[in-house]
Amino acid sequence: MFVKKTLLSFILIFNVSIMGESLDPIKLLSEFVSVDTINPPGNESRAVDFYAKIFEEEGIEYFTGESAPGRGNIWARIKGGDKPGLILLQHTDVVPASKDYWETDPMIAEIRDGYLYGRGVIDMKGAGISHLISFIRLHRENKKLNRDLVFLATADEEAGGLYGAGWMIENHPEVFEGAGYLINEGGSGLKIGDDTVFSIEVTQKVPVWLRLIATDEPGHGSSPRATSSVSRIVHALNLIRENPFPARIIPAVDTYFKSLSLNMNGENAEAFANIKIAIEQDGFLEELQEFSPSYHALTRDTCSLTMLQGSQKINVVPPVAQAEVDCRMLPDRGSDEFIEDFKKLVQPAGVEVELVLAFAPAVSSTESEFFQHIKSITASMYPGSRVAPAVSTGFTDSHFTRELGIDSYGFNPIIFNPDDFSGVHGNNERVSVSGYLQGTENLHQIVSQFVLD
Repeated sequence: MFVKKTLLSFILIFNVSIMGESLDPIKLLSEFVSVDTINPPGNESRAVDFYAKIFEEEGIEYFTGESAPGRGNIWARIKGGDKPGLILLQHTDVVPASKDYWETDPMIAEIRDGYLYGRGVIDMKGAGISHLISFIRLHRENKKLNRDLVFLATADEEAGGLYGAGWMIENHPEVFEGAGYLINEGGSGLKIGDDTVFSIEVTQKVPVWLRLIATDEPGHGSSPRATSSVSRIVHALNLIRENPFPARIIPAVDTYFKSLSLNMNGENAEAFANIKIAIEQDGFLEELQEFSPSYHALTRDTCSLTMLQGSQKINVVPPVAQAEVDCRMLPDRGSDEFIEDFKKLVQPAGVEVELVLAFAPAVSSTESEFFQHIKSITASMYPGSRVAPAVSTGFTDSHFTRELGIDSYGFNPIIFNPDDFSGVHGNNERVSVSGYLQGTENLHQIVSQFVLD
């Protein structure tokens, strides 16, 4: 009870003090939600204008760059000492949202029953505003930093990042020079009973997006042939569906499941604590997939059937049919090896395989200065809490920076209750107002104590 009262009081004090400095997190996030950066098409230059206006009011030097018309990126730097720098990375684009499926207008932030609703409040405009507030507070304090602190807001993460983080690395490598650490989206806090667990994303499954192309004789729908471009595609997709890749547990996944087991009871706890043994038991993987598709996806390479293209007329057998599959590879081998295995799998269908997108695998250290710092600060904020290194089934812009040798972590120190989750890309995306305010302060404490002596 004492802790809960203390936290509530702290939230109120924090909110008042920040509002006194004209940095109201809820107001800023609400304004940012209304900035339309839906991708496609992106229009992230609107977000650049939003941030640029704030930086100008604060007297903060900033830089911008457009990778293509309307695809804007913005960054700023507070210079400090010689220690490896810290980058606060966010993406400003959001996925589409339809008013028809929301209880509120997704592009107009609305507070209802203690929650702030709006597209991007979780992914990831909310974290972006938290980054902004911490950056501005440190700029205002004008204290000597022990390392550079970089604010970086990029375009296009929701579509692969080639107009954002990827473009920045190619065209503005100076932004990343001297950086040793980066904080991005990915992890969060979770309240499970009386326990608080902070997950920190340290690696992610590697996307390998593939296109299947089948060619065969065209014809009329009234005269079916023995084979067709469409039947070849169907054959290939059935081979993928009926032949899942073998299950395997990499070290990062093993550690993650062991951590999850500490908040479970009975058979689930035992299975998660000994996941390497559990996956060998009959029926376990099927049950795991029913229980949690995300947990199941961490046990093997996967492919999801997502896009199909055939004839444009019901009575025409097309000469060419295509399918695209979203494959995700555990980060313990190269994509070339995976693609060769995939080609062998679909070879009987007589289809061509084209590479659409693939990234290099990388894992950030759990022994680094910054990871241990997060672990220490969260333990002091929430006595008895735990930190769990996590593996993400999705990918973020962190894969770009990990390839540069920068230890990159997905972490947003908001503490969610199990009922808080609305789905990152789902309808009625929301965040608890009190949780967001506390998470914003938590982030500032983590950042400020790391960059200040």
